[in-house]
Amino acid sequence: MREKSRLTVVGIGADGWPGLAETARAVVLGADVVIGAPRQLAYLPPDVPGVPWPSPLLPGLDALLAEYEGQRVCVLASGDPFLSGVGTTLVTHGYEVEALPAVSSVTLARARLGWSAEETEVVTVVGRSSARVARVLAPGRRVLVLGADAAALRSLLTVRGYAESELFALENLGGPDERISDGWTGEPGPLTVFALDCVGPALPLIGIPDDVYAHDGQLTKRDLRVSALARLAPSPGELLWDVGAGAGSVGIEWSRLHGLNRAIAIERDPGRAERIGRNALDLGVPELEVVTGAAPEALSALPAPDAVFIGGGVTVPEVLDTCLATGARVVAHAVTVEAEQVLTRAYAQHGGELVRIGVERAGPLGGFTGWTPARVVTQWSSR
Repeated sequence: MREKSRLTVVGIGADGWPGLAETARAVVLGADVVIGAPRQLAYLPPDVPGVPWPSPLLPGLDALLAEYEGQRVCVLASGDPFLSGVGTTLVTHGYEVEALPAVSSVTLARARLGWSAEETEVVTVVGRSSARVARVLAPGRRVLVLGADAAALRSLLTVRGYAESELFALENLGGPDERISDGWTGEPGPLTVFALDCVGPALPLIGIPDDVYAHDGQLTKRDLRVSALARLAPSPGELLWDVGAGAGSVGIEWSRLHGLNRAIAIERDPGRAERIGRNALDLGVPELEVVTGAAPEALSALPAPDAVFIGGGVTVPEVLDTCLATGARVVAHAVTVEAEQVLTRAYAQHGGELVRIGVERAGPLGGFTGWTPARVVTQWSSR
C-alpha cells in the first residue's frame, strides 16, 4: 500500500441521499472533499464540497488525489465499491481504502428476479467488449450482464444462437424510477443490468469442435488440445504463453476455463495472428493478447508465464530453452522427426512426461466403415 491518507469509499444507490445509512451520511458530511461521478455528486446536499473524477479516469487519478493529500477524502461508488467499482481501481493502484458498501445492483437484480447467488453468473463489460458474454453462454444458465450496450448484446446473443433466451432490462434498481422491461426491445438507460435466462446451443469450455475455429490448417486439434490443457493444468488467474499459436485454440480454451485466466498468443504470421483475435472474440475471450512476432525474440518483453504451450517452432534454436528458463510448466508438441528429437533430448535432460499420441477416426470406406489415422504427435510436458 502507498503511504497515503486513507480514503473512505461510500457506496450510494439509485435511491440517492435518502437511501444512505446514517454512518455513510456522517462520512460524507464530515469529509473535506467528496469525489465521484457527476451523477453521484448530484445526489448530495448542495453544501457538500464535490469534485468530479477526471475523464479519462486513470491518467488523472493520482494527480487528483495528490491535491487532497492529508485531508479527509470521501469517494462515492455505485452500490458495492468492489463490484466493477472504483474501490477495486483504488486498491489496484495502491491506495488504502475503508469501504461502506451499499446494496449492489447485482443483489437488487437477483432479488427482483428470484435468482440465487449460487446459480447466477455475473459478467461485467464496463469498459470492455460485450464479447465477454459469449464465454458463459450455456443452456439453462442464468447470467447478469453489467454495463452492456443493448444493441451489441442483442446482436451477440442472436449470432451465438441464443435469440430464444429471455432477456430482461432492469433499470435504475432501487431508485424511484426503477423499471423492468423486455431486454430485446427499447433503448434502456445507462444504469441498466441485463438478465439473461439462456436458451441456445451448448459449447464446451474446452474441447471445442475443430470446425468452430477459423483456421488455415494450423490448428491444435481437439483431442491433442485437451491432452495439452490437462498437462498445462490451468488454475484461476494464471497466465499462459501460447507459442506458435496457429489458430489460438489452446490459449482460447485456457482463457475460457475461468474468467480470471489470461493468455498471450505468439504468432509470427500476421494473417494467422489476425485470425486468432477473431477466434478469441467469437469465443468470448476478447482480452486474449496477440503478439505478432517470431519466438524467441518475441518472448523477451512478455510478463512471466505460469505455463507455456509450444505448438509450433520447437526446432527453432533457443525457443524451448527460453520457455523452460521461465520456470513455468511447459507442454510442447512435435510432428516431425527433427522436432521429436528436440523433445526426446529435453526428456532425457529434464525428465517430465514424453508420450506419442495417435488418433484415428472412423469414416466411410466404400460401403463400410474404416479408420483414418491422423499424423502422430509427440508430446513432452515438464514437471
